[in-house]
Amino acid sequence: MNPGNYLVRAPLIDAAQHLCGYRLSWQHSGERARTPGPAPCHRLLELVAQFPTPPIPSRFFIEIQAGAVLAESLPQGNAAATVLMFPQAGLSGAQGMALATSLKAQGFGLALLTPEAALFESGDPLLALLGQVIADPAHPDLARLARLAALAKPALDLVVDSVPHWQAFDACAALGLAGFFGNLCAAPRRLPSSTKAGSQSVLILQLMKMVRENADIRELDNTLKRDAMLSYKLLRYINTAGFGLHVQVDSLRHAITMLGYQPLYRWLALLLATTSEVGFSQALLQTAIVRGRFVELLGKGSLPASESENLFVVGLFSLLDQLLGVPMDQLMRQVFLPDAIVQALLHRENIYGPFLALAEACEQESGAAAAVADSLFMTPSQVNQAHGSAMVWAQGLAP
Repeated sequence: MNPGNYLVRAPLIDAAQHLCGYRLSWQHSGERARTPGPAPCHRLLELVAQFPTPPIPSRFFIEIQAGAVLAESLPQGNAAATVLMFPQAGLSGAQGMALATSLKAQGFGLALLTPEAALFESGDPLLALLGQVIADPAHPDLARLARLAALAKPALDLVVDSVPHWQAFDACAALGLAGFFGNLCAAPRRLPSSTKAGSQSVLILQLMKMVRENADIRELDNTLKRDAMLSYKLLRYINTAGFGLHVQVDSLRHAITMLGYQPLYRWLALLLATTSEVGFSQALLQTAIVRGRFVELLGKGSLPASESENLFVVGLFSLLDQLLGVPMDQLMRQVFLPDAIVQALLHRENIYGPFLALAEACEQESGAAAAVADSLFMTPSQVNQAHGSAMVWAQGLAP
C-alpha cells in the first residue's frame, strides 16, 4: 500500500466561510514533506489536468519547486484553475522571473510561499505576476503582511497556510484573511446543541419520507404549500437549474412533475443541509456536498445504479449533525431513513459504510485511504478520479 498515491484536499475558506478552492497534495504516512519532489508534483498536475473543467473562480493550489518540472513540460489541462505555489527562492533572480513569466503565459496562476516583507518593499517585478502570497499562521505580524500584499500593484491576496482549528480561523477572519483549513471536518465548530431539528427541517424530512414512499403528487403539493419559502426555492431551482425548459414553471405540482421523484429527493437532501438555525457554515455545506457526490461516485460500478441516491445521501448526511447542531443519533430517530443508511451514518457499517469511510479517509493527510480502498478492491486511479470529479461537481452547486 502506498499512501502517496491518494489525493488529499485542504479547503480554502475566506473570511465569510465561503469555499474558494482547494490545496491539493498526496497523502503521506509520516511527517508531511514541505518540499515535494519532481515526480509527485508532476503526477499531481497530470491528475488535475484530467479533472472536469471547474467553474471559475474555482482554483486548485499545488506546491511546487522551481526545479521540479520544466515550464514547457507541465500538463496544461485546467491551467486556468491551477495555482502553482513556489517558495520565494524558487522564483528569485532572472531565471526565476523567466520561469514565472512562462507559466503565467500558459495560463497558470502563481503564488509565493512564506514571502519576506522586504519583497514588497523592494517593488520586485515578480509581484506583478502573482495572485496570492501564502503565509504561515504563526507569522508574527500577519496584519502587516496583509497590508503590504494589499498595497502591491496589482493587489495580492494573503492566504494563511494550514489553519489548525476554528479559533485560529476566526483570528484570520478578523483580519479579513482566507486560509487553507484541512482539519475542517475533524474540528467541528462548537455550536449550541439541540436534540430536535427546526420546524423547516422537520417539514423537509417529512417530504423526503413521502418521496421515498412514492406519495401522490397532490399530497406532496399540499405539504410543500405549508412553507412559502420552500415553495419559492423549488420554483426558483427548477426554473434556473439548467433544465432547458421552454416554459416558466409557476406551480408546485408542475415543478414536482417536471423534476421527478429521485431528483426531488436529492434536492430536498441538499436543502435540509442548509436549514441550520445555530450557525450555518457555507464551507461545511460544500464539504458535505463533495462527500455526497464522492461517495456516490465511489459506489458506481460496485453497487447497482439504483443505489446512487442512497450513496449521495449517506455522504451528504454524514456532516448533518455539524450542520444542524443536532447529535447524529437523535437525527436518525427523526429522518425515517433505510436501515442501511442509518448503519452507515452511525457506525460506517452495512453496504454503504465502507464507501463513506473511504471518502472520509481522503480528507486526511495521514495515509488512511490506501487500506480502505484496498478493502473495496478500488485502485488509486478510480478513487482520485472520483475525488476530483466530486470537487468540481460540487463547486457552485446550491439547492
